Amino acid sequence: MTSGNVACLENGARSGARGVGRYIGSAALHAIGTNLADRIYLDHAATTPMIAPARAAVIEGMERWANPSSPHAEGRAARAALEAARARIAAAYGWAHETILTSGASESLWIGLRRAMAERVLITAVEHDSVLRHAEGAQVLPVRTDGTLDLDALRAAIGPRVLLCVQRTNSETGVIQPIEAIAEIVHAAGGLLLVDAAQMPARASAAVLRHADLVAVSAHKRGGPPGIGALFVRDFAALMPMGGQEKGYRAGTENLPGALGFAAAVEVPEDLHGPAALRARLEAALVGAEIVGAESARSPLIGAYRMPGVSAAAQLIRFDMAGISVSAGSACSSGSLRPSHVLTAMGWAEPALREVVRVSFGRGTTEDEVDAFAALWCEIAAEARTRAA
Repeated sequence: MTSGNVACLENGARSGARGVGRYIGSAALHAIGTNLADRIYLDHAATTPMIAPARAAVIEGMERWANPSSPHAEGRAARAALEAARARIAAAYGWAHETILTSGASESLWIGLRRAMAERVLITAVEHDSVLRHAEGAQVLPVRTDGTLDLDALRAAIGPRVLLCVQRTNSETGVIQPIEAIAEIVHAAGGLLLVDAAQMPARASAAVLRHADLVAVSAHKRGGPPGIGALFVRDFAALMPMGGQEKGYRAGTENLPGALGFAAAVEVPEDLHGPAALRARLEAALVGAEIVGAESARSPLIGAYRMPGVSAAAQLIRFDMAGISVSAGSACSSGSLRPSHVLTAMGWAEPALREVVRVSFGRGTTEDEVDAFAALWCEIAAEARTRAA
């Protein structure tokens, strides 16, 4: 084993009681799926566990069983609770305008993309899959190799009554878009800016809230329940109503338990200093890794790493069998991994773009868990180098 391999393993082995050895043995492999509490979960960008205040709030909401749109006393009480939750969610994000409660960020983005008073729609080449599905016919703008939007391409494409949809924090790479500079270009041309902020902690970026016209957020990424989200709207004049609930901008019975859980979750501040330190610790340990978007501003909650010579699919199997949950830098389709459109847009080519996995941190992530992942990552990488030698 080379000195680099030894250093890599030593850097990743400081895992104490939750060390990597606990997750690699045959007993651990046999027990996969039977004791999830013993696993290491590093896929918080996909969804993160509900925090205790959110769970308690959901239970409270379930006890308020009336329909908030009903005119009787029970319905009025539910309505009052719903409106209080709506105000709390907006306040937690620092939003002072309109708030539409939705089933999640995907629906919020659908409303923004399909109901905005816009003549054309622009999206970036690194948007979430839900945007690619919703924005059929939209013009796709290129990004630079660091994952950020090509601002010259934006200037050439934007115009009056043109909507740009951009993900503030990329869900695969953690790359943060320069929202303030983007908004300046969009608004100078008379356009509208829709920001996908599902991966943004409530108090993480005043720039998004200060400059966006529409902002999509999601509860289950922030420690709240699944099935609830919001679309922040600066001015309802930017949207075409569709009838139904939510002042006519979204149909369907309101999800009071979800709204209460969402409010409770985002009222608990997220610590970004801890995850930043964890990610720095991880990246120092991953000797030989290629860090995706390393030259860009990145969310401290997300990191994407290439392991040369080992496919993401093979890595995921090894990590999962060892009790560690991460995800690939590409999306799943029909049971097989397809090349990541995000990495492709950033200029990555085969086979490198199939060798990237994503690690994402949550409120409860520990140094021991990061070290355990790093130790196994280094072991797999060392095996690959030995085979290639």
